[in-house]
Amino acid sequence: MYESYRSFASVYDEFMDGTDYQKTADQIQDMITRFGVSKPSQKRTGASEAKDVLLAAEKNLVVDLGCGTGKLTEILADRGYDVMGIDLSEEMLGMALERRDSLRHKTLYLCQDMREFELYGTAGTFVSVGDSVNYLLTDEDMARLFERVNTFLFPGGIFVFDFKTLHLYRDVIGDSTIAEDREDCSFIWENWYDDESRINEYDLSLFIRENRMGEDDNLFRKYQEIHRQRGYTLEEMKRFAQAAGMTWITEMDSDTMGPVGEESERILCVVRENGKKLPHFMRK
Repeated sequence: MYESYRSFASVYDEFMDGTDYQKTADQIQDMITRFGVSKPSQKRTGASEAKDVLLAAEKNLVVDLGCGTGKLTEILADRGYDVMGIDLSEEMLGMALERRDSLRHKTLYLCQDMREFELYGTAGTFVSVGDSVNYLLTDEDMARLFERVNTFLFPGGIFVFDFKTLHLYRDVIGDSTIAEDREDCSFIWENWYDDESRINEYDLSLFIRENRMGEDDNLFRKYQEIHRQRGYTLEEMKRFAQAAGMTWITEMDSDTMGPVGEESERILCVVRENGKKLPHFMRK
């Protein structure tokens, strides 16, 4: 986890250009609208919003855990949400800061571990998509994530997250090799799945053009990284949420947005903070 996304950060968005981040943002926004408490700026109305500015700011804050290069984070910012991004990779956050500055947004980015992050207050919504939680390789690490999120959730706030399933690693991509060739970069992605630990190891070889606009533009440099992810089941995720004191709301197949089945490769879930009390003036 700590060694990942160094060299890969500079070309991550190029290889992920097939990912529909707008669709993912649509899914998240729908979950927030249906189940959450956070609102984009243009929909904030009512006297209660003005009675305590700090509490209202916490209620409407959306925190993107494992935000990477900030592509999804800044889309949510474009849609009017107050957003914050947290990631462990300094290199990925560097790309996120460049994106933020180019868009003239005010997004705050923090270099922190999602298992140990600290905030000055609470947040109405936490989001973690793009298989970020699969980088947590033990039950203890996953339990710490849920406990941490629950600690910093605003009363009644929600956690929207997705994860790659055990089925995907074991039956679909395990022990396979994926390669892709682009004009300025190429990669070879070798998968090694261990059934006992349920950990899939990605041995990633990157070939990146050294000077994309320079004189020696035919020089490619090789970089190597190792990524490890663990497959989880829906039942396990429900137990982690319950153990943290959270209420399970719903789950769906991330690709179809329909019911979860045995062949689901990625699952989108929503859980809610349970137990904290709202200040009287913010209650309906």
